[in-house]
Amino acid sequence: MARRERVVRMSVEQPLWRALTAYRVLTMGYAVLLFVFTRDQFERPWVAVGFLAALSVWTLATLPKVAGAAGCTTRFLVADLTVALTGIMLTPLADVHAQSFDGPTLPSIWTAGSVLAYAIKGGWRWAAFASSLVAVANIVERGDPSRDTLHNVLLVWVASIAIGYVVEVARASERTLARALEIEAATRERERLARDIHDSVLQVLAMVQRRGTALGGEAAELGRMAGEQEVALRTLVAGGLTRTSHVSEDESLGAVVREVEEPDDDGPADLRALLARHAGARVTFSEPGTPVLLAPAAARELAAAVGAALDNVRRHAGEAARAWILLEDWPDEVIVTVRDDGPGIPEGRLAQAEGEGRLGVAQSIRGRLRDLGGSAELISVPGQGTEVELKVPRDARGKAGK
Repeated sequence: MARRERVVRMSVEQPLWRALTAYRVLTMGYAVLLFVFTRDQFERPWVAVGFLAALSVWTLATLPKVAGAAGCTTRFLVADLTVALTGIMLTPLADVHAQSFDGPTLPSIWTAGSVLAYAIKGGWRWAAFASSLVAVANIVERGDPSRDTLHNVLLVWVASIAIGYVVEVARASERTLARALEIEAATRERERLARDIHDSVLQVLAMVQRRGTALGGEAAELGRMAGEQEVALRTLVAGGLTRTSHVSEDESLGAVVREVEEPDDDGPADLRALLARHAGARVTFSEPGTPVLLAPAAARELAAAVGAALDNVRRHAGEAARAWILLEDWPDEVIVTVRDDGPGIPEGRLAQAEGEGRLGVAQSIRGRLRDLGGSAELISVPGQGTEVELKVPRDARGKAGK
């Protein structure tokens, strides 16, 4: 059964929302303490007390709103910025000398939290809008703004726009990464299906094409149709290749059907038992004297890769070729070597076969080993046979175990 890949997306914005939540609470406390230590300077302290009480209730009551993008709605942002602007405009009413001495406003640096919420929610354009309103309110409140006031206003304006731009870039990067993960998951699933098709349907079609050609008559027509379907299916499996390949009799695969008892998924599988099924009159299997244990899914995939290598031997070296399987059990990895005494593979033949949609080595062998975190090395010298070395890490779990 095919396993459906899950792509887990984690928003890059979430740490910013958590930081904003903490910022609002801390700056609320700072504004209250600032009033407590300077309350003697206020001509109308009751105005400051009333506003700071409302500010504290608002901040604590709206903490869930700034916990994420979903709760931080446009209506909330407007109300939050209104609270900040109201506090700025009430400052001269509570402290007449605030304009003369260029002192802090009632909400103080809490106002920057409202602007930052706009930046995180809507990007740099929203941040520019909110910071511009704050800048106008500060200039109006001061009447004759000093250099320090203009400097602080410009700092908030530039900083909020920069943060908004960074948030937009982070969102674009997150979307790109999510898309790449989805494509990778789909590609891996397609490769797995391609291996399964190669190991079953394609080999049966190739056998029908070869036997039909040999029998002649109506069987030859059936074989021709099977060959056409094999080419079409190979092209589909290869991902829509436009190049058409023709299957000749000597390129056809021999079908070998085996009923293999699947290892129990509850515990490790002994790889020796899976590979021993390949042994026969012309296949020699050499194994360690102790069990070679792997995760069931990994053992099945490795055994299937060995089967694909043996199928290549039968196809290219002929039924008379001999093959040897050597299983080695190392502390950190398992190595399986498949060697034959066939004519070898001419240089460039593998690349040509892959281009024609014949994915025996590319998918059934290398693809499986790659999914297991291992590797497959093929060494072939014309006239001296072929050797395939398959390496799998000891902790490989395979597709079903991830």
